[in-house]
Amino acid sequence: MTFSIRPAVPCDLQRIQEIYNHEVLHQVANWNDQAFDAAHFQQWFEDLKSQNFPLFVVVDDEHRHIAGYADYSSFRSIVGFKHTVEHSIFIAPEYARRGLGKALLQHLIDHARDHAVHVMVAAIDHENIGSIKLHEKLGFQHTGYMPQVGQKFGQWRDLVLMQLNFD
Repeated sequence: MTFSIRPAVPCDLQRIQEIYNHEVLHQVANWNDQAFDAAHFQQWFEDLKSQNFPLFVVVDDEHRHIAGYADYSSFRSIVGFKHTVEHSIFIAPEYARRGLGKALLQHLIDHARDHAVHVMVAAIDHENIGSIKLHEKLGFQHTGYMPQVGQKFGQWRDLVLMQLNFD
């Protein structure tokens, strides 16, 4: 099975919504507790586009099916953070453990490096050991641990902060 990465287009948003909402409803990598509607994803897509932030999809070439997506955007809205971004990567469960997260993260890193990003931040649930190890392999450093800063499914969640400096 082969996969390719390309910029997302509006017709990809339904599949992105499915992948994201599955994570929200069934997993802990994202701490939202309510699924988002199509209008939310349309607005998010437009916001990324208007601010020149990327949104990529990884496509199963054989089935022409989106297997996951990745983006980055502002770390915080304060002007002093304008060269720091935070990224997100989501892979559909049926495509897990095929190296797609690594491919998307490397694609984001390459894009950020080419677009004057100074720091890329990862905020990862402390139990997501696979994601933490992947980020370490690609050069991210542990920069913080925030116990019990969020909740999901009635449990307090700890957050691991990692960052990759480009300069």
